[in-house]
Amino acid sequence: MRIDSREPGEEGRTRIALVPETVDDLWHLSHVLEPDDFVSGDTTRRVRRDDDDLRDTGGQREPMSVTLTVAEDDVEFARFANRLRVGGEIVGCSREDQLGHHHTLNVEERDRVEIEKRWKPDQLARVEEAEAAGDQPDVAIATVEEGAAHVHLVAEYGTEEYGSFTKPTGKGEFARPRAELFDELGAALSRLDVDAVILAGPGFTKEDARGHIESEYPEVAERMTVVDTAAVGDRGVHEVLKRGAVDEIRDQTRISQEAELIDELTQRIATEEPATYGIGKVAEAAEFGAVETLLVVDDRLREERADGEWEVDVNEIVESVERKGGDVVVFSAEFDPGRQLSTLGGIAAILRYRI
Repeated sequence: MRIDSREPGEEGRTRIALVPETVDDLWHLSHVLEPDDFVSGDTTRRVRRDDDDLRDTGGQREPMSVTLTVAEDDVEFARFANRLRVGGEIVGCSREDQLGHHHTLNVEERDRVEIEKRWKPDQLARVEEAEAAGDQPDVAIATVEEGAAHVHLVAEYGTEEYGSFTKPTGKGEFARPRAELFDELGAALSRLDVDAVILAGPGFTKEDARGHIESEYPEVAERMTVVDTAAVGDRGVHEVLKRGAVDEIRDQTRISQEAELIDELTQRIATEEPATYGIGKVAEAAEFGAVETLLVVDDRLREERADGEWEVDVNEIVESVERKGGDVVVFSAEFDPGRQLSTLGGIAAILRYRI
């Protein structure tokens, strides 16, 4: 994320001009935007010229600059299209005849946008962390066992499976040489534009895979480190994150921190150490100043800020925790730790002491 400027807006708002540089940045923005925020950017609209009317139907597309008021439930992170869709009413436009119409602004990587809103502390922190994360290396995690290999890409919004290769190896009618599996894995890794590769898995299979890759794909081997895990696939990736292997490559990795925190939380709950979950108990702990780390899922936080079900104002909890020296960590709902936290009501806390 690149932040170009920050200046006061109207009625206590702050206007920030920024440029999302990665798909991760678009995902971050999807969790920052709220109804009634102002979003400005360049776009095109299909305008049909009639005698007394200009409409966004038919006709040719014309470039223009617009400012939208974000509509409720009209922000979508389209991961596979690599874009952020923001819909709302046009309240400012380089063509006055378009004011009042509904429009969808498609924000892609390298598109400059301005967001004017009443920024909450965690939202500002999220944008600033995304800016700081811009120089972090891209990482792939390859997990391999006898007969199967998986490749995941590490992103701020979670991990995404890039490829999976399964077929019997060893002995048997349908078996194939292990080198074929290793070659498929090496070829897939060679096609990725990443700075580092973590090769993981149980037993000696990963060592044999490393030997093959070193021989056949030396450019991949130069960027590769090896980690022991008991599993492959999603479980293996979770082990890699938990062990801090990605942190050794990145100065700070969001999802690795989430995996560590959710493990600490569940362990504390199991052993009855200071921890709590659910909106009522977390609100009580925040009131007493007992929250050391507040954990909340991004999707739930966004919903509650808009028009949620909780009787307690989530903003008051966040502000109370920060005011009393606690940390606030917003989890991604798209990664396993965030999904685990969602099963606990979407909000939990690691406490300084029991209450």
